[in-house]
Amino acid sequence: MKVRTIGRILQTAAILFVLLYVSDWCALQLRHKRGTAYGTVEVHEFLATSLKGSKTEYDMTGTVQRTCTHSIFPHEGNPACWWLERHTSEWN
Repeated sequence: MKVRTIGRILQTAAILFVLLYVSDWCALQLRHKRGTAYGTVEVHEFLATSLKGSKTEYDMTGTVQRTCTHSIFPHEGNPACWWLERHTSEWN
């Protein structure tokens, strides 16, 4: 009986996740038709280079504008703007 309850909870959570993702995608498509689906965020790029003696040198390679989507989840290979605005440093 306990396993059946856990299974139902996991099944319900999976269904809710799929519904949220599909509704997020539909909302993005509506924004795309209105021209408000994408935004840009300035991201600072850094390069980490290994040196002798287990040392690492960090160099800033510049700032670039990254395209993001105004959605909850990442879509079409672009991260969500709310996430990218909080992670403005990119390490290579």
